[in-house]
Amino acid sequence: MSWFSLFKALITTLQESISVRESKVTVKIPRPLYRKIQQVVEESGFNSPTDFIVFVLRDLMGEAEASQAAAEAAARTAAETTDQAHEFSQDELDDVKRKLKNLGYL
Repeated sequence: MSWFSLFKALITTLQESISVRESKVTVKIPRPLYRKIQQVVEESGFNSPTDFIVFVLRDLMGEAEASQAAAEAAARTAAETTDQAHEFSQDELDDVKRKLKNLGYL
C-alpha cells in the first residue's frame, strides 16, 4: 500500500468519525431514570439504552407531529365553516332582523 493510499484511507476514516460525532448530541437524564431504562432494555429487544431512548423519542415526535397536523387541519376546517356560516342571503338577513325587532332587540 502506498503512502498516498494510506493517507487517503486515514483522511476518510477521520472524516467519517467527525461526521458521526457531529450528528449526535449528549442528553443528560436523571440517573434513576437511566437505571429504569437499563432494566427495560435488558428485558426487551433493544441493544442499548440509547437505542431505546431514540425509539421512544421518535415515536413521541411522530405523535406530536400527527397531533399538530390534525389540529391545523381542524383549524382550517373551522375557518372554512366559519366563512361559510357568514354567507347569508339578503332574505335571511331581513328575516333575522325582523325576528330581532319582534323580540325587542332592534
